[in-house]
Amino acid sequence: MANNTESGTKKKPGVSSFLRGTILTDDRVTRQFPFLIFLVVLGLLMITNRYRSEKVIRQIEILQGTIDDLRSQSVTNSARLMHMSKPSDVANRVRNAGLGLEEPIRPPRTIEVRKIKERK
Repeated sequence: MANNTESGTKKKPGVSSFLRGTILTDDRVTRQFPFLIFLVVLGLLMITNRYRSEKVIRQIEILQGTIDDLRSQSVTNSARLMHMSKPSDVANRVRNAGLGLEEPIRPPRTIEVRKIKERK
């Protein structure tokens, strides 16, 4: 009887050829190496993309926390500023600073200026 390899038909690679490592020399497998390398490169790109996106998500969460802290400080500072700009508080601070300024007793009056017609 003729051997299968001598008659032109090749045996399919099986588990035994995989374990012995002879599957790597098979013509059908070696033709697929460029495609396998392409798949490995795509896999590495996907892993890299996933890593970078998780890193960006972590940075976004950190910045969101910072924004929340700054927003609360802004609200606190605006409340303090509103309290400090009350006329009574301003008058007390001026009095305590000893600047010599006093509040006017009479309310302010408007000054009206009448235009004089020029004669030609």
